[in-house]
Amino acid sequence: MNVLRFSDLVAAGKVSGQRVFIRADLNVPQDDAGHITEDTRIRASIPCIELALKAGAAVMVTSHLGRPTEGEFKPEDSLAPIARRMGELMGREIAVVADWVDGVTVAPGQLVLLENCRVNKGEKKNNEELARKMAKLCDIYVNDAFGTAHRAEGTTYGIAQFAPIACAGPLLAAEIDAISKALAQPKRPLVAIVAGSKVSTKLTILKALSDKVDGLIVGGGIANTFMLAAGLKIGKSLAEPDLVGEAKAVIDAMSARGAAVPIPVDVVTAKRFAADAEATVKAATEVADDDLILDIGPKTAAILAAQLKAAGTIVWNGPVGVFEFDAFAGGTEAIARAIAESSAFSIAGGGDTLAAIAKYGIDKDVGYISTGGGAFLEVLEGKTLPAFEILSRRAQG
Repeated sequence: MNVLRFSDLVAAGKVSGQRVFIRADLNVPQDDAGHITEDTRIRASIPCIELALKAGAAVMVTSHLGRPTEGEFKPEDSLAPIARRMGELMGREIAVVADWVDGVTVAPGQLVLLENCRVNKGEKKNNEELARKMAKLCDIYVNDAFGTAHRAEGTTYGIAQFAPIACAGPLLAAEIDAISKALAQPKRPLVAIVAGSKVSTKLTILKALSDKVDGLIVGGGIANTFMLAAGLKIGKSLAEPDLVGEAKAVIDAMSARGAAVPIPVDVVTAKRFAADAEATVKAATEVADDDLILDIGPKTAAILAAQLKAAGTIVWNGPVGVFEFDAFAGGTEAIARAIAESSAFSIAGGGDTLAAIAKYGIDKDVGYISTGGGAFLEVLEGKTLPAFEILSRRAQG
């Protein structure tokens, strides 16, 4: 995908003295007292900001935070806690500017944080008047927020239409490169892991991947629906019986290409959904009517691990069991360790997937960890994200 990259503008000496507007993703979790509980997104946004500052730009950064009501600013919507944490990490004071749409005063070498962009009327619906006003604030617009790349909003799309220059920041560029490497020009075999509680939420992804991948590993409640499709009993496990036909269609589509959806040969069951529930390993053919399947069994885990270690490219979205409960975490840990040990290029995304990566300490062994949840899923579906589309169009002149 051809987009203009901010790093190239910096290298060409075209940033000094320019007003640079960066759309970052600083939507971090906070506790009831407003304290930031996890700052990965703030840390990830800093390289782009420092790149602009070192190049001598006047830097404005904005982001959404939470779900504010447009036109009604409340204290809990403020980016002030973000500014404090970012200031600590960067070793500088960062001013927060409210009511910034009609004008911002910022000098070269200075950094300001523009208050929560979703408070602005027209942001969510990409109002043209708002987009044109924001575009006048800058000489260079930089999108570095992959997590919002699937939304056509004022600060993710509209401003990119009208700014003098529109480009991708280092985070967004890295996502484009990783996605292209994994899906556009993958080293074979390409194996995808799609897991989660419901087939319905991932059905379009499963269908899209069934045309591309050499192996499609399903897990969680999704695997239970596929087990039903394969004629197995699943007791009272979470599943969607009305989507068995869709699951069969995915299996058939893969089979027609000489590929497969591995069905579990053994599972870990319990009589109730609880961390202290007794875990029992059973053959997939021996699930009782009152059993809950909460993980794949060790034989299945070993089969899948071997497949992953032999892969050329791995796409991972979702844990294969209830890994939050240690008794039902074996399958997800086996998958995680296999990905870490594989020589394949791996790309992983989604909140639960990132939690599993953190739990097993394999972040350094995954080729690329995506910062976007919904955006990552839409890419897997084969959709062109609005932010990618507009930046690509602007790059063509």
